[in-house]
Amino acid sequence: MLQYGYNIQTINIVVWFCKIRYYFFYVFVGIPRYFIILASIDRYLASSSDMHRRRWSTPKIAIRLIIGNVLFWCIIYIHIPIFYEIQNGDCSFRKGIYSIFFCIYLLIESGIIPPLMMLIFGLLTLNNIRRSKRNIRPIQVVDVTASLQFNRISKKDLQLSKMLFNQICLWIILNMLNPCYLLYRTMTINDTKSSVRLAVELFINNMSYSSIYLEFSLTFFIYTLSSPLFRRELKKLMHNKLLHCLPLNMICRNTA
Repeated sequence: MLQYGYNIQTINIVVWFCKIRYYFFYVFVGIPRYFIILASIDRYLASSSDMHRRRWSTPKIAIRLIIGNVLFWCIIYIHIPIFYEIQNGDCSFRKGIYSIFFCIYLLIESGIIPPLMMLIFGLLTLNNIRRSKRNIRPIQVVDVTASLQFNRISKKDLQLSKMLFNQICLWIILNMLNPCYLLYRTMTINDTKSSVRLAVELFINNMSYSSIYLEFSLTFFIYTLSSPLFRRELKKLMHNKLLHCLPLNMICRNTA
C-alpha cells in the first residue's frame, strides 16, 4: 500500500524489511510448491495396486510430512536474511559468488526438481489408474452396500487425481518463467545494458513474479472447472453454512 499508493519504497529503504519480506516470500512459495509434490506422491501411493504402498497413504503420515515440509523450508531459506541487502536503491541478493549460487539453486529447486517430480508421479498415477481399470473383473457381490461404498471411494480418488494433475499443469506453466529469468540474469550480470534492455528485464522480472502470484489465485477456479466432486462439495458447503443460516438470521432480526 505504501509502495503503490504513496510511492514510498519501504522495501528499498528499510534493510530489515527487505530481508524479512523476501525470506517469507521464498518460504511461502516453497512450502506449497512441495505440498503439490507430496500430494502427487500420495496419489501415486493411493492408486497403487500394491497393498504395502497404499499403507503409506494415511492421514497420520500426511500430517508428519506437512509439519516436516514447513520446518524444512523455514530452515533452508534462512540464508535469505543474511545475504539480501539494499544495493543502489534496490532490495536484492548480494552480488558475486552468492548471486551465482542462489540463481542456480533456484533454477534447480524451483525450475527442475518440482516439475520433474510432478510429471514423474503424475504419469505413474495415471499408469496405476489405467492398470486398475484393465484389471477389473466382474465378481459376484454379496454386500451391496460395501460395493457401492468401494465405487464411491474409487470415483473420489479419481477426481482428486484429476484435480491434482490440472494443478500440476497450471504450476508448470506459470512458475517456469521466474527461474529461467534468474538464470539469464546471472549469466548477464557483468554485461553493460542499455536503459531499454534494463526496462525490458524489469518488465520480465515483474511478470515472472506476477505469474507466481497468479498460480495461487487460479487454484480455486481450476478445481471448480475440472472437478464435479469439488463443485458438489462446494455447493453443499454453501448451502449448509451460508444459505441455510440466512432464514435464521432474518427471523432473528424480525423478532428483535
